[in-house]
Amino acid sequence: MLRRVIISRASSHINPFCCPRFYPQTSNFHSTKQLKHDSNKRDPANPISRTLGALSYDFRQLKKRLTMSQAERELEDNTEGDVPYDFPKQCDVIIIGGGAMGSSIAYWLRKRALHGLRVVVIEKDPTYQKCSSVLSAGGLRQQFSLEENIEMSLYGAEFLRNMGEYLSIEGEPQVDPQFHPYGYLFLASEAGADTLKRNSVLQNSLGAKNLLLTPEKLTQNFPWINTDGIELGCYGLQNEGWFDPWTLLSGLKNKAIHLGAEYIAAEAVGFEFKQNPNIEVSGIPAGQYVGLDKLTVRTQSGEERSIQFAIAIIAAGAHSNDIARMAKIGTGPGMLSVPLPVEPRKRYVYCFHSPDGPGLNTPLTIDPTGTYFRREGLAGNYICGRSPELVDEPAVDNLEVDLEYFDQKIWPILAKRVEAFGNLKVKSSWAGFYEYNKFDENGIIGMHPYYHNLYLATGFSGHGIQHAPAVGRAISELIIDGRFVTIDLTRLGFDRIITLEPMLEANIV
Repeated sequence: MLRRVIISRASSHINPFCCPRFYPQTSNFHSTKQLKHDSNKRDPANPISRTLGALSYDFRQLKKRLTMSQAERELEDNTEGDVPYDFPKQCDVIIIGGGAMGSSIAYWLRKRALHGLRVVVIEKDPTYQKCSSVLSAGGLRQQFSLEENIEMSLYGAEFLRNMGEYLSIEGEPQVDPQFHPYGYLFLASEAGADTLKRNSVLQNSLGAKNLLLTPEKLTQNFPWINTDGIELGCYGLQNEGWFDPWTLLSGLKNKAIHLGAEYIAAEAVGFEFKQNPNIEVSGIPAGQYVGLDKLTVRTQSGEERSIQFAIAIIAAGAHSNDIARMAKIGTGPGMLSVPLPVEPRKRYVYCFHSPDGPGLNTPLTIDPTGTYFRREGLAGNYICGRSPELVDEPAVDNLEVDLEYFDQKIWPILAKRVEAFGNLKVKSSWAGFYEYNKFDENGIIGMHPYYHNLYLATGFSGHGIQHAPAVGRAISELIIDGRFVTIDLTRLGFDRIITLEPMLEANIV
């Protein structure tokens, strides 16, 4: 069993196509120190040289590309013989998955590097009919137990608050996330009260604003709650509520495209590999490292094409493990024998009408059983859901909804907690997939420990939509700066899967 991995890649995680030292003097990027460099010699230990070698570039060719206009770069990248076509043959960064996570990464990379990076996004369903991003409840909260999740949600709130500025496009309507700032209300039984207290202290120390409420205070503030069996509540006072997930996704995608990202309607079907003797990885004989070189995709017409890349990013949500297996993650030797522990889990959302239900300022309320509900609009409508026990997990070969699950597992809890919900009618329902990380139910963010050019942004287990802005920014930092700059997400890397060190989150809904 693998317990410890030592990686001798001698690398900082820097993408050669946006390294400050190669930009012209007029670039917006500025190096903090002068770096001596001979463009005619390559140092095998230098990560920039290694990546350039893998793609058969040299420094003079790179300098030429960086001084080209965007049109010249696109013509060079898309030309086959003397005939240009609109499908890219190569790119600097390829992102597999064009939902909120992939689109956030594309947005941040193009925002920071602009013409210094060619970014291609592969999305198999451009209609997003089955996309988890748009099928979510759109919640935003800081009531987590891990610092990283709290900080990402705090930034998510800041991003949503200023979304009109971040994602504005001249001549287009202002982007409005339709944020409803009514907070989250976690309810705890006696068994969970101490955990709720500890989490609240941590959350407030990091900048969140929430308040612990005794049963008496809960009744005073929310008279519709039946506090039987409730020892404590935690109510978010600021930066919590819910928003329209489609607005965030479409805003990120449209701005990424406006900045120059390219979206390709195609499905990833496999990787092409290339041996690179300049890279050393623990457990692999010298000179025998085989890395990722191209992605093969199948277009909507059924045609298969390959795209060469410098860096690939897996952001394919619930189906990320399918992509990882194409890269031999989980089927290869050594570190590659450890699979990406992400799988789809189907979750139901029910919309019901209750004419006498709680009023406009009702928070998104979470019962100790995990059953949640919130208002939906102004006409006495609500949405609700509950994650099933492991033995009750439904099949994931379809998105059909089990209405009996509502009758048997959800409605009794709702009617007990809110008397008015004894009289309700289900009006509609839908299902979506959680990208469930079965290792510790937390996101996996960062470079894969074997591949020098593969990054992961997946496994968020239901809170990906609210963390998408922060994760997109974080991945762009790893690629451009070689490290996390704003929020240190090192503990959420893939290495923890190999060393069996889970980052458990107590507040999963």
